[in-house]
Amino acid sequence: MYQPGLKGVTAVETTLSHIDGKNGMLLYRGLPIQQFVNDHTFEETAFYLLHGTFPTEENIAIFQSDLIANRDLPMYMKYIIDNLPAEQSMMDVLRTAISSITNGVSNIDNAVQLIAIFPTIIAYRYRKLRDLTEIKPDAKRNHVENFMYMLTGNVNKNHVHLLEAYLIMTMEHGLNASTFAARVTISTQSDLISAVTSAIGTMKGPLHGGAPSGVIDLLGEISSENHISETIHKKLKNKERIMGFGHRVYKTIDPRAEALKEKILTLDNVPNWVELALKTEKETIEILKSYKPGQKLYTNVEYYAAAIMKSINLDSELFTAIFSSSRIIGWCAHAIEQANNNTIFRPSANYIGK
Repeated sequence: MYQPGLKGVTAVETTLSHIDGKNGMLLYRGLPIQQFVNDHTFEETAFYLLHGTFPTEENIAIFQSDLIANRDLPMYMKYIIDNLPAEQSMMDVLRTAISSITNGVSNIDNAVQLIAIFPTIIAYRYRKLRDLTEIKPDAKRNHVENFMYMLTGNVNKNHVHLLEAYLIMTMEHGLNASTFAARVTISTQSDLISAVTSAIGTMKGPLHGGAPSGVIDLLGEISSENHISETIHKKLKNKERIMGFGHRVYKTIDPRAEALKEKILTLDNVPNWVELALKTEKETIEILKSYKPGQKLYTNVEYYAAAIMKSINLDSELFTAIFSSSRIIGWCAHAIEQANNNTIFRPSANYIGK
């Protein structure tokens, strides 16, 4: 039976994640996302998704050491990045730079290499375009802290905790478009570099990776808690969409947004923009009840992601690339799973021409 966009069609069996949109649950290999955000680091979660077990102390020490060893950009890659037109987007740069990596090791070794180098490519290109001095990776810092350090030159512990929570909860999310692209590519017995390059090209599309600009614009328009009610009422009367509310998959609370909010509330000092987002969410949900009785709308993960990006002064143009720097774990885990039990993807097409 023909299904446009393969909607509702089951294409693979996986042990990596489970999404229950009706009940608002996201599981990584059988465990709720909240557990990873609250109890595990970026490195531990990445290891668990890639290997299916939590790392021992020796495992995590080796994994962290391997990530650190693969952070530096080779000179040929810097040359490629330096010679790309300034108007090319960060996703274009990632796609081109990643495709230049030589494939010649195991899939798991390639995965570690890709996870490690994504943040360095983003930070290098970002600072280069702004005539800022390159900040090289710091071997004494963990993955997320080093990413922030390379981008900004500063490390605010609260900002690092927020970014790490966001990156953990966006590592994996089922058979989304970019993950499917990676699995299709590797199903031809192509290599992991090619599979991830396919995924990057897919993530770039505004219907998938998107950008938090709508939420950032909303918070910017509100600007202070005194203007929340006025702004939301105005938008609803004009039948405008309230950005950051609702999700295609989750029909109740987005568990990622809820986990991120819980993480935010544990901080000693909540950043101003995140504080504004919390108050805006609370007031908006109350206002929506009078405009759309019986219909429940909740914030999605992009809502709080936008607030975090705004708080740590990262340009919205970096959002999809930063999103990709976490989803790379899911892409690699799915590609490895596909390669280990492979059948090439070859769906049929209904001919409707003359």
